Amino acid sequence: MKLNQMIDHTLLGPDAKKDQVLKLCQEAKDYQFKTVCIQPYWISLAKEALEGSGVGITTVIGFPLGANKTETKVYESQEAIKDGADELDMVMNIGALKSGMEEEVFQDMLAVRQASQGKVLKLILETCLLEDEEIVRACQLAKKAGLDFVKTSTGFSSGGARVEDIKLMRETVGPHMGVKASGGIRDRQTACQMIEAGANRIGASSSIKIVGEMA
Repeated sequence: MKLNQMIDHTLLGPDAKKDQVLKLCQEAKDYQFKTVCIQPYWISLAKEALEGSGVGITTVIGFPLGANKTETKVYESQEAIKDGADELDMVMNIGALKSGMEEEVFQDMLAVRQASQGKVLKLILETCLLEDEEIVRACQLAKKAGLDFVKTSTGFSSGGARVEDIKLMRETVGPHMGVKASGGIRDRQTACQMIEAGANRIGASSSIKIVGEMA
């Protein structure tokens, strides 16, 4: 797969403006990125802007902390799909996992999986806040719940994607589930390191720089 088709072209800042979202969509069309990754508020705008382009729309659920009630995440997911989202990146309930509440974390994932209506569903682990064994447990739960991807980071915490975390995630979920590296990927070299470690999707705001360095 070409690198551009592995990239979710991302704009999640709280101060992102309408014209910036439209610019993101135009860039995604020009470079044929896999999706744009935007806040739920902008889905309808992006849907219109991307019509017929082949570029999908990813949005975030329970973002950026993951501590929303499950019912809130379910509602967010349903509304996002209604507005035109193709892929959902949900934040895991990090505190619940770290508290050993695995059944609650699993049920949270499962409820969103059931609400996602077959759309691609990714679980954001926020790996910078987790020990290795917690990363393994989170990946195992995501696989058990039938999610499509595990993802490293929101980009809003204390760290982003690391090669060693990608390797651990890939080893845990096996060859058939997706692994998304996101957070701090700003150049081609870093993107390629993540792919070599096992990622098959990249989340980045520096997407044009990444693919431009391929030329």
